[in-house]
Amino acid sequence: MAKELIIKNTISIDAPAGRVWDALVNPQQTKKYMFGCETVSDWKPGSSLEWIGQHEGKDMVFVKGKIVDIKPGKYLAYTTIDPNSHIDDMSENYLTVTYSLSEEKGKTQLTVTQGDYATVAEGERRYKESYNNGEGWNPILVAIKKLVEQ
Repeated sequence: MAKELIIKNTISIDAPAGRVWDALVNPQQTKKYMFGCETVSDWKPGSSLEWIGQHEGKDMVFVKGKIVDIKPGKYLAYTTIDPNSHIDDMSENYLTVTYSLSEEKGKTQLTVTQGDYATVAEGERRYKESYNNGEGWNPILVAIKKLVEQ
């Protein structure tokens, strides 16, 4: 069995979990830190999730997947694939992203995981591209922190 390839990043945010959660699921907020993409979902297990942005003046789906599990304000898990890549759009090629939030004294710890790259087509290459020299989700988490702490 191959070694797991999972990206994991954590950040402490000086804001309550409810405000952080809003930044994760509110399309007007996601657009501010996720490369101009809005989330489109009804946020129920089994429902679709799309990240839609503009490309050459038209709406385009940049990432798609399904909601796996959701506990509002605390936990979200969804699958994800780039429908514009050459990777076959099959369930075994989807990665799982999780957001875990824990709040203590008005501060929120947000942990994001993405993987397992070892189980998907071209996993090693996709892992290296997403891991981005050790950065992983850090640039996005820093942007979320900045947005939520304003």
